[in-house]
Amino acid sequence: MPATPAWPPRSAPRLFVEQEIVEGAILQIEGNQAHYLNRVMRIATGDAVIVCDDITGEWACEVVEVGKRHVQLAPRDRLRERESVPDFWLCPALLKKDRFDLVLEKACELGVAQIMPVITRRCVADKLNPERARTIVTEAAEQCARTALPEIAAPESLDTLLRDWPEDRCLFFADELGGEPASEVFLAERGRPAALLIGPEGGFDDAERDAIRALPQARAITLGPRILRGETASIAATAIWMSFAGDWNNSLA
Repeated sequence: MPATPAWPPRSAPRLFVEQEIVEGAILQIEGNQAHYLNRVMRIATGDAVIVCDDITGEWACEVVEVGKRHVQLAPRDRLRERESVPDFWLCPALLKKDRFDLVLEKACELGVAQIMPVITRRCVADKLNPERARTIVTEAAEQCARTALPEIAAPESLDTLLRDWPEDRCLFFADELGGEPASEVFLAERGRPAALLIGPEGGFDDAERDAIRALPQARAITLGPRILRGETASIAATAIWMSFAGDWNNSLA
């Protein structure tokens, strides 16, 4: 007798939905997501779709109806609860669109809890399309089998960020003029709520650097002997933090 195929199959498409998934309640998928399932993935009644809601976790759903502009899914099995993520914020200065898209995508893949775009004096951009940003992190999560999405805050000025900074949260900032080795600082502050501030293409100006250093919760870090672009610094520093103080190394949990 041939073995019964695994359900859901590993090749099943993945989606994030905005509504909370409830067992026994039909999910109505419309718009671009319905087009993707219907026209791109060619799903049919009885097929499996993996769905996450950023609330209850990951579910295996069965396709129960395929229409021209909608697809209906029935949740069958909850596969995983929503994953926990480290209490880590990324505060990157806004960059040119394609470079900031990369920051958003990789921050999601790396497990950042919240992305807080910052506007500094040398930023070449001062706006962020929230729908586009949400789409980028959602697609990254779907492709990487994440069950949680990072929160994305509206861009705010560096002055506002510093003025409202929480007393109990470390603020590491990558200073191209020098600081303490990132790995040592991250390890020493392990267990505390943390955030990482990355400057724009031209770096922080002197007044901004002085204002950051004046914040009691701030600590300047260095990422090594080379000057990195904003998007590279965001990705590299986040990876280092996850390795030394986040959830990449189970021995640090």
